[in-house]
Amino acid sequence: MKYFYSSLIMSAILFSCSNKDQQANKLDKKGYKEQKENLLEKERKSPKEFLTITGTDKRNFWGQTVYRGVIHNDATVCSYKSIRVKLLYYKTDGTLVTNHEEQFDESVKPGDDIEFKAKYKTPRGTDSVTASIMTAVADK
Repeated sequence: MKYFYSSLIMSAILFSCSNKDQQANKLDKKGYKEQKENLLEKERKSPKEFLTITGTDKRNFWGQTVYRGVIHNDATVCSYKSIRVKLLYYKTDGTLVTNHEEQFDESVKPGDDIEFKAKYKTPRGTDSVTASIMTAVADK
């Protein structure tokens, strides 16, 4: 009889715990969905915070400055498209020589990269190139 009462009490405890776990699981899913929606909204509003650009430049045989770059999407939910990049070309003494803009319509998914190459005829003495993201549009 002792075992019957103890097993009955244990069953009641286990049943009540599993019910609370199910309720907690439902709350976690709801909270997760809200957090994901909040994160998506933040990523849509400020794409420049989540897109980074890196690259290298060199001068080719024809006198063009070639910039090979990679755009990386650090966002966790949002994809971006219509990314506009500004390239600034400098002399060795640090003065700005010229600038160019590129637009990439390819979509960059969260965590992914796109590679690009830009070639422009630049004045002699062009030493370095810096690149920055100007704008991007959140992909739906």
